[in-house]
Amino acid sequence: MAQVRQLHRRVAIFEAEGGSDKTWNGHRKDTIPIVEAFKELGWTAEVIFFRDEWKEAITKYVIENCDAYIPRINTGNLPNGEAVFNQALREMCAAGVVGTPHPDTLMKYDSKLSLVDLNKTPLSPADTVAYFKWDDLVKNFPTSLTNGERVLKQNRGSTGEGIWRVQVGEGVQVVKGQALPLDTKIKCTEAVDNHVEHHTLESFFKLCERYYKVEENFIIDMRFLPRIKEGEVRIFLMGTKPLFVIHKKPADKQDAFSATLFSGATYKYESPEAWPELIKFFTSCLQHLTDNLGDVETILDWTCDFILDTDENGKDKYWISEVNVSCIGFTNQLDIGIQQEMARELVRKVLKKRFGINAIRD
Repeated sequence: MAQVRQLHRRVAIFEAEGGSDKTWNGHRKDTIPIVEAFKELGWTAEVIFFRDEWKEAITKYVIENCDAYIPRINTGNLPNGEAVFNQALREMCAAGVVGTPHPDTLMKYDSKLSLVDLNKTPLSPADTVAYFKWDDLVKNFPTSLTNGERVLKQNRGSTGEGIWRVQVGEGVQVVKGQALPLDTKIKCTEAVDNHVEHHTLESFFKLCERYYKVEENFIIDMRFLPRIKEGEVRIFLMGTKPLFVIHKKPADKQDAFSATLFSGATYKYESPEAWPELIKFFTSCLQHLTDNLGDVETILDWTCDFILDTDENGKDKYWISEVNVSCIGFTNQLDIGIQQEMARELVRKVLKKRFGINAIRD
């Protein structure tokens, strides 16, 4: 049960020791600017390096001394995984510390399963499904592919690894709803670098076995959206406020569909005002996110990616393609004051929860 707590004006920022995201001082490049932004508001932000063996001591310290926490640990950066860390965060939230967000909300949003959880809303196509076992993939995908080009995404991949665009080979006869045989020739393009591999369904399924050897991994099956060639559009948010938009356009070459920098995509930073229809649509769908993934009001900094499509009336439509809540970096945008936005938003969340105040004084 949450307790009545005094206001400490102190925030815990969790980081992992080491990792490629750190600079010479042992911190992420955006960490110290965040600390300074809280100082400008008269608050203290304390960086805490988490270790499993320190779990009890860290949990006790944060509960007794902090009003809120910000988790800034990338998945995979803790040597033994995130289970102990997440349990510590749960205990902090249960004691009244404001979690931004609660670990269960973070995992729900960050998982690619969110695309399936949203498939009964205007955000995700209804035919988006998950295969939790390799046998399910083998059983169902040969029929799914008869509906048109598909994209398979492993949950644990990053920078496009294990994300495949799958097309039926030239000359293959397809009957919608009738499963393709395992010797069907298919063309597979991996998003990590847009390279093409030619397989039969059987050989491709053997390739996919490796994804199921990773703990808690699974594969999402969703329709391919051809207008990805026009780019994937990312909204960067602080709370529910869009701060800027990144238009990520795939490399201009045949078969390219990946919107990662590594694959050759180009990024253009724009204001939310440049994308009024997308922002209007996204804002109208916030309740869908809360209803299906968890309270959107508890999230601090996060991103939502969208791909254009065309509806039955020939008008633009947007589908969500990914949500990122875990440890969003903004080292290249420090000059526009994102760290100040973060500090103000977190203080607002604390004051709203504690006193019902929905604003902070300048």
